[in-house]
Formats: sequence, structure tokens, C-alpha cells
Amino acid sequence: MLTWELWLARGSIVDHPLPWQKSQINLTPGRVDQGFGAVIAIIGTPASPPKPRGKSPGLKKGQVRSKRKPYPIVKKGKGKFESQKKNTKKATSA
Repeated sequence: MLTWELWLARGSIVDHPLPWQKSQINLTPGRVDQGFGAVIAIIGTPASPPKPRGKSPGLKKGQVRSKRKPYPIVKKGKGKFESQKKNTKKATSA
């Protein structure tokens, strides 16, 4: 899609070669892309301007933080869980 836009815009783009590049009459898509910034600066962009960044308001004065809910500690034992050990004993005896 972008290649078509560059190809269609090559008639209205002025070549702005970099210091080590030679000027071209028939512009390639890469050279059109180099000069496309000037067109965007003139016509503008549909994107909304960036929102200002700042510090978040944080906690209000006098607001008390709630304590986190305590959860029990889960420790992983060696080997299989107890429920799995019982099932394997039944399977081996049969």
C-alpha cells in the first residue's frame, strides 16, 4: 500500500538528495520517501497531537493505604504431590 502512495506522490515531490547522492529526474520510491516529509509538513497529518505528560496525582492527602490480602505460602515438595502418590500405588499393585 505504501509503495503505491510513494509512486503516486512522485510527481509532486522535489528531490532533496543527501550530500553523497546525485540528483535524479525519475525518482525511486526510496527517494520519494526522503522528500515525503516536506509534503507531510505542508498538508499536515490526521494524527492527533501527543498528550502532555506529567506526574500522576497519586494518593490524596489523608487517604490511608489498604493493606494487601495475605495469602498462605505454598511450598513445593520433592517428587509428586500426595494425591498423585496414592494413585500410583494403586496402579502398581493391580
